Amino acid sequence: MKVVILNGSPKGKYSITLQTSLYLEKKFPGHQFRYLHVGQNIKSFENDFSTAAEAILSADLIIFSYPVYTFIAPSQLHRFIELLKASGIDVSGKFVTQITTSKHFYDVTAHKFIQENCQDLGMKYIKGLSADMDDLLTENGRKSAREFFEYVCWCIENDVYETIPKPTAAPARIPVTSDIPNVLLSQDKKNGDVVIVTDCAKDDKQLKDMIERFRAVLKYNSRIVNISGYPFRGGCLGCFDCAASGKCIYKDGFDIFLRNNIQTADAIVYAFSIKDHSMGSIFKMYDDRQFCNGHRTVTMGKPVGYLISGNYLIETNLQMIIEARSEVGGNFFAGVACDEIDPDAEIDRLAARLEYAISHKYVQPRNFYGVGGMKIFRDLIWIMRGLMKEDHRFYKKHGLYDFPQKKKGTILKMYLVGALMSSQKLKAKIGNKFNESMIAPYKRVINDLND
Repeated sequence: MKVVILNGSPKGKYSITLQTSLYLEKKFPGHQFRYLHVGQNIKSFENDFSTAAEAILSADLIIFSYPVYTFIAPSQLHRFIELLKASGIDVSGKFVTQITTSKHFYDVTAHKFIQENCQDLGMKYIKGLSADMDDLLTENGRKSAREFFEYVCWCIENDVYETIPKPTAAPARIPVTSDIPNVLLSQDKKNGDVVIVTDCAKDDKQLKDMIERFRAVLKYNSRIVNISGYPFRGGCLGCFDCAASGKCIYKDGFDIFLRNNIQTADAIVYAFSIKDHSMGSIFKMYDDRQFCNGHRTVTMGKPVGYLISGNYLIETNLQMIIEARSEVGGNFFAGVACDEIDPDAEIDRLAARLEYAISHKYVQPRNFYGVGGMKIFRDLIWIMRGLMKEDHRFYKKHGLYDFPQKKKGTILKMYLVGALMSSQKLKAKIGNKFNESMIAPYKRVINDLND
């Protein structure tokens, strides 16, 4: 079987993720492996896609290999998928899967992104392998890799693959109107700074109109930063050069620009048109390059909103990514205004929620998306604090090292409660007093309101 590995890591042959495929090549010598370093050489494939096309068309199995960057695949692999779709080559019916490495921070959304794009191309998708970065160094990890490839081979032999029902067609996009109440148009803008970060193209009238209406009805001063015009030298290299100093290895000034022109705002609104089930490769490059802040939630407390043109209502994976980004970042999620159902009203409501959050400094407690994500980062930074010095200082300063195993008083209390609960005689004797004791502290909070 001819296997083509599409290595989406910008590190090329130094990719940790790639090592799993190299290991499988050694363990399964009966198959022919070929490697394309599409992440590292994305500029070359932009100039000439013929080598990639030839390799993909000749393959019996295609494996997307990449590290998970900020909820999805690296921007370089995003761009490769754009090129693959634009090439027009017929890959329908070809078997495809993926191998990723990460600390399991939203690997599920990354895998779904690849799966959805493979479905667009009519490929036969086999569920991929999501490995920890260190898995290949353990016997259990190597066993999982071997069993994964055996499963993939079995799927190909038996023509078994994931069948995903086509999503229900979303409503057509509704044009934004200029019907804005005069009272809103004539209002004086409040002091404040709302930055609208967008990659809006000159010919994207719909998104442009959405941005204009939002700025018109918003009661605060706003400005636009169009990242499509920023002179990026490239996508994040995953080099960790910024881990100790907070400075990016690229000399294009993006880290300074980000901190001085975007993260200083009172609120951030992202505006884009959906491309390939995500925000597109330019926006993904912007997201990835924010790693100059490491894993530091430097915009904690700032409200965030989205203006999105496209079939957002059926993009469930993108919906998860957007909400999770805000939750992990500690931002109030003011919501999404899309253009499928009454965009005028949606934009006006987004502006109103954002205004409330700014004026009241409103932030909600994190939900599972945020709490779970931050626990992964907490443990990661603690282990790697010798390397990620800036992250470590940030986590210490903000009390993010909330390790439950250090709460010895609570642990001891739970042992005592467990002993009581395991004795039927004591339970019968205590009766409802146990429940009363559980809610007693909460009653005191409520009763204190009368004092």
